[in-house]
Amino acid sequence: MSTFSHLHVHTQYSLLDGAAPIGSLYQKAIKDGMPALAITDHGNMFGVFSFVAEAYKHKVNPDDKKSPLKVKPVVGCEFYITESRHRKVFSKEEKDPRHHQVLLAKNETGYRNLVKLTSMGFIEGMYSKYPRIDKELIHKYHEGLIATTCCLGALVPQTILKKGEEEGENEFKWWLNIFQEDYYVELQRHGIPEQEKVNDILLKFSKKYNVKVIASNDSHYVDQQDFNAHDILLCINTGEKQATPALREFSDDDISVRNKRFAFPNDQFYFKTTQEMKQVFHDLPEAIDNTNEIVDKIELLDLKRDILLPNFPIPKAFQVHEDNNLNQWEYLKHLTFEGAHRRYDPFTPEIEERLNFELFTIKSMGFAGYFLIVSDFIKAGRDIGVFVGPGRGSAAGSVVAYCIGITNIDPVKYNLLFERFLNPDRKSMPDIDTDFDDEGRQKVIDYVVEKYGKNQVAQIITYGTMAAKMSIKDVARVMDLPLADSNFLAKLVPEKPGISLKRVLHAPLTSKEGEKSLEEKEGLTPDDLENVKRLRQYYDGTDMQAKVLHEAEILEGSVRNTGIHAAGIIIAPKDLTELLPVATAKDSDLWVTQIEGSVIEEAGVIKMDFLGLKTLSILKTALQLIKQNHNDDIDLDNIPLDDEAAYQLYQRGDTNGTFQFESVGMQKYLRELKPDKFDDLIAMNALYRPGPLAYIPNFIDRKHGREPISYDLPEMEDILAETYGITVYQEQVMLLSQKLANFSKGDADILRKAMGKKQKAVLDKMKTQFITGATKNGHDAAILEKIWTDWEAFAQYAFNKSHSTCYAFVAYQTAYLKAHYPSEYMAAVLNHAGAIEKITFFMEECKRMGLPVLGPDINESQKGFAVNSKGEIRFGLGGLKGVGEAAIEAIVEERKKGAYTSIFDLIKRVNQRAVNKKSLECLAYSGAFDCFTDIHRAQYFFTPPGDTSTGMEKIVRFGNIYQNQAASTSNTLFGDLQMPEITVPKLPDCPPWTLTELLDHEKDITGIFLSGHPLDHFRFEMRHYGINTIAEFNELKENVTGQPNPFRTLKIAGLVADAQHRTTRNGKQFGVFHIEDYSGKTEIALFGEDYVKFKDHFSLGNVLFVTGNFKARWNSTTDFEFKLSGVMLLETVKRVLTRQVQIGLHPKLVNEALVTFVDNNVRGNPGKSSIKFVLYEPRSNYKVSMYTLEKGFEMNDEMTAFLEENPDMEVNVTTL
Repeated sequence: MSTFSHLHVHTQYSLLDGAAPIGSLYQKAIKDGMPALAITDHGNMFGVFSFVAEAYKHKVNPDDKKSPLKVKPVVGCEFYITESRHRKVFSKEEKDPRHHQVLLAKNETGYRNLVKLTSMGFIEGMYSKYPRIDKELIHKYHEGLIATTCCLGALVPQTILKKGEEEGENEFKWWLNIFQEDYYVELQRHGIPEQEKVNDILLKFSKKYNVKVIASNDSHYVDQQDFNAHDILLCINTGEKQATPALREFSDDDISVRNKRFAFPNDQFYFKTTQEMKQVFHDLPEAIDNTNEIVDKIELLDLKRDILLPNFPIPKAFQVHEDNNLNQWEYLKHLTFEGAHRRYDPFTPEIEERLNFELFTIKSMGFAGYFLIVSDFIKAGRDIGVFVGPGRGSAAGSVVAYCIGITNIDPVKYNLLFERFLNPDRKSMPDIDTDFDDEGRQKVIDYVVEKYGKNQVAQIITYGTMAAKMSIKDVARVMDLPLADSNFLAKLVPEKPGISLKRVLHAPLTSKEGEKSLEEKEGLTPDDLENVKRLRQYYDGTDMQAKVLHEAEILEGSVRNTGIHAAGIIIAPKDLTELLPVATAKDSDLWVTQIEGSVIEEAGVIKMDFLGLKTLSILKTALQLIKQNHNDDIDLDNIPLDDEAAYQLYQRGDTNGTFQFESVGMQKYLRELKPDKFDDLIAMNALYRPGPLAYIPNFIDRKHGREPISYDLPEMEDILAETYGITVYQEQVMLLSQKLANFSKGDADILRKAMGKKQKAVLDKMKTQFITGATKNGHDAAILEKIWTDWEAFAQYAFNKSHSTCYAFVAYQTAYLKAHYPSEYMAAVLNHAGAIEKITFFMEECKRMGLPVLGPDINESQKGFAVNSKGEIRFGLGGLKGVGEAAIEAIVEERKKGAYTSIFDLIKRVNQRAVNKKSLECLAYSGAFDCFTDIHRAQYFFTPPGDTSTGMEKIVRFGNIYQNQAASTSNTLFGDLQMPEITVPKLPDCPPWTLTELLDHEKDITGIFLSGHPLDHFRFEMRHYGINTIAEFNELKENVTGQPNPFRTLKIAGLVADAQHRTTRNGKQFGVFHIEDYSGKTEIALFGEDYVKFKDHFSLGNVLFVTGNFKARWNSTTDFEFKLSGVMLLETVKRVLTRQVQIGLHPKLVNEALVTFVDNNVRGNPGKSSIKFVLYEPRSNYKVSMYTLEKGFEMNDEMTAFLEENPDMEVNVTTL
């Protein structure tokens, strides 16, 4: 029985055109017994590496490394070919003459030429979204390639259709002349009339020129039933709705026909079985069989390569061996010992022994060049003022790295292990990831490009896939499901990174229902599981929501777009296009690899992560501000690690804005731990993560003597003493295995890795080795069993001490600056905060610290947040919308000549081409001119009756006249003529803006309420009285029925920003009111009795607490209104609505000051509310409740302030 192989196949890497996952294609090919399978994606080789790797996962005998593969991978590409790849300008009349062309790699040479062609398509031929090649390139790089006449969109078929058989034959002959016996006639039969016409002529050519015929199907999706999902994918690509009539004639996806969308002609473009293909080509069995000839011609490719390091230039004095690797090692050794004598005083024999051990390992593994490359660009970065982190990851365990300046943490001092980073058992290239300040990162990349050449350095591609929520939203948009319903369905998918829609829809919910349940594997909460159940109900239905979910399930994981890896850079030893396929990207000047980061090193190039760390930018800015204000030069690498002020900051938990230690949970533990040495910070950094978090209370109690510190064996003390007898670091397990059981350094690292990854087979083997080795050293076997069990339980959570030490050091640097230079440090934090929400949060932190954050000021503000002479932080002019960089530069530059004394002084002096009317208006709105106290903000925008210009327009006109006269006077023959006096206009008076108007304009320009917001006084109420934000309220309003319990009572609070009292045509009064909080605004309309009852509360400037619920409007089931049930002033809520205040706290927080305050407060504020204390000790799970029985109290401002100041007390308010 003859076999068949698909040789024209599109995977999901034919972006938003192919819908076939590589794994699914192989499964179907294996099931069908196909000998081979090709990948021919449009214009790219994005999926090739994964495609070949997948083939090697399916061996005839999986246990035999030399076993043949079940399906041979055939690497190809369907190129876009044009007349000239260099031409990039076309018109509607003369379009790009672009056609398709399949080329398959016959051997290694063919693969290299394929790589060259696809790379040149991007580098030289990119037009719109099409990487194009031309015949010139094909002529140059055709060796080792197989070509076919391809599909209906190819040159030969299109020439036949558009220019006739004779011209088609000439085109056919050109290709035949190039490829000769490696040229094939490719026939496809999809029931398209033009296809039949072309096929007949192609068969004629076949006979005439003795060219063999093959059958293909131009497969774009796996199964016929995937046609609709594929059609939806095309709509996502072109931005169309599926309801738009489809253009089913053969066309390209950039063909535009009015009121029609691009679509495939029918549902036949799927990965057909051999039997289906034989039926289609029943009259041409040789077309099926000839695919085997091509498969037999093709040599099996393995795309994995050993890593090739770029050639690092070294001085001639070290070029003493024939092997360049050894020469590089000699130079590395020289640099290492040179650096060691600088770093270590005295330079001890122990240090020398450690260095020799590390250098020997580096030499035997051939990694010297890697260290030299990294050291070189880090040194270059430091030399040009880039802030470089002290190190990250396990590289900080290398003394060689420390001596040559790669890291700034002494591994000997902190007992960090080199073998955690590198040991002879490790086959892959070590990872030395480097942190730079955000701006400096690009400078270092520029240096690397300049040193190694632009054609040897590239960024790494990423593939944006359609994740669970996105696939629902994309499909819903195409299928015209209303946005509210789409958002609702997407929200039912739990917020878990990487969660799969397929698993959400089909996996067991709980461990009772089966293994690998959503509860167990994804860690879903009961609320999450309820949402999953609702989603499954929709999935099992027959309505539009069900259809959307079914199609989204098929399309989940489709490659939606490409991006660029945030940090990854590769450096190659020669031109990249000779090694792997590259592409280009709009947002990068560098080339981009077509292979993603997770497998790039397997392709034979070295990958390095150049990471931008915002904290380093904050430190850099803070040091600049400190130098500017105090003239202090601080060397952050050498600050004292026993600084009392820094540790006091940690002990108070005042870590907002610092690195690593700023979460609320971490702050709570810091207040309990009261760290007083650097080792405590390293340990907390390692412990505060899921898993080891449970050990923090033991760690704290052991530090303070509340729990005895014990060791299973006395020999363990010197390794575990720093963490009070608790195994916190992976390095501790490694050291203990060496000390107790004579493990080699390499074995210790294998043990560490096996425990972290739960490799049972490896662990069972190593347990025997551990028990045997330790017993020989005289240790009790029973105790050793316990130690091993403890390790198995905890070692999977144990953390890399090298990384923890590096990041604890950066964290300490931030705490040191915050403690000693609070204004400058917090100004730096604000400058790099980014999102408005973050800026608001850190401004609140400044207020808490007693640091005033003032609005913009034309005489004090810099471009960013800065600190004035009084230590106050000023809002930066760069944060104002509509002002513009040129205006800011002009204002600040002119101000160097002296402060602006008035708005008229400013308008006389600044360049009005840079500082235009719009810039000035935005400055006025923001309050930047408030320092000119004779004019208030409203006057700049007031036009008096009978006038036509605003105050600002009068100011600008005055400035124009002044500057024109000044220019004309200085340009006269007698330049010393006195300029005539110009009268300064007087701005008409008008009422100042209301607080609401002032805040509205301020927020429009700055994004925040700089002058404060009336709700600032009610943070306790907003947090503890069940109040919904207005953003949440508006979301519910948009999709009432899509929410759980949609008709429940809702509470909102906000400022009345607008009040409109109106009358209907029938003479009935009603009102439309806007209330706003920090999150947004909403409109409330009141009619009839509700209007009469509540209208007086809705006065401009009032801050209200509103309760109500949604109900269906009269005679409707789909239209809803918000029906008010109560309105009161927000300031009365805690007094009137508090039933009980419950305060939960640890017994150790009960002290005399607490008791005295509560006693005085309750006695001094009699009322009907009760107060309840719940004392709990979480480790023993003890709980004691105490509450008032007879006397009540009235909730008051002093009590709320006290509770706000004590974050370790858990407050729960029950309302009436």
